[in-house]
Amino acid sequence: MIAEQIAKDLLSIQAVALSPEEPFTWASGLKSPIYCDNRITMSYPKVRREIAQGLAEKIKATFPEVEVIAGTATAGIPHAAWVAEILDLPMVYIRSKAKDHGKGNQIEGRITNNQKMVVIEDLISTGGSVLEAAAAAKYEGAEVLGVAAIFTYELSQGELNFEKAQMPLITLTNYSTLIESALEEKYIDQNQLELLKKWRQDPQNWLN
Repeated sequence: MIAEQIAKDLLSIQAVALSPEEPFTWASGLKSPIYCDNRITMSYPKVRREIAQGLAEKIKATFPEVEVIAGTATAGIPHAAWVAEILDLPMVYIRSKAKDHGKGNQIEGRITNNQKMVVIEDLISTGGSVLEAAAAAKYEGAEVLGVAAIFTYELSQGELNFEKAQMPLITLTNYSTLIESALEEKYIDQNQLELLKKWRQDPQNWLN
C-alpha cells in the first residue's frame, strides 16, 4: 500500500526523526517526539518519484477536473513541479505573503479566473499556512478544489481547521501509519509507540 511504502521511505532516508524520550521543540514552542523534514526527499530520486507519482494518482482520482497545480512556498514547490509534469498541467506557486516590490505578486505563474486548482504542501500540522495559501489563491480568482500533502500529523487542530475552511485534504501517508511502520521496521519499541500515540491524542500535555 502506498501509505506504508511512503512512511517506510521517509523513515529510511531520515526525513522523519522519532525521539519520544528527548522531544524536539517546534517553531511554535510545542514539544514533539517527531520531527518531519520532507525537504530531504528532494535528494533521493527514487523516493521523490514515488511521492510525485503517488500524489499525481491521488489528485487525478479525487479531483479529476483539476486544471492547475499550485505549490506552497517553499517546501511544496518542487513536488508541485513534478506532479504538474506528470499530469501535464500548468503550475504556479503561492508565497506566504505578497511581494513588497515589483508587481506585488503573491502567486507566481499564471492563473485564469475560476481555474480549478489543487494546492500541494509537503506536510500538515495545524494546516494554517496552506489554508492561508488556498485563501490567497481564491482571492486571485482560482477555484481551489482541495489540498494534497505528503504527510499529516493527524492533529485534531489541523482536522478542525480544514473542516472550518471546508477544504478537502488528501495525503499520501499519515502519523498513525508512520509510527506503526516505525515499530515494524524496529526504529522504535512498544513503549515508545505508546508515547508517540499519547502525543497525538494530547500534544500539549503528553509529557505529564
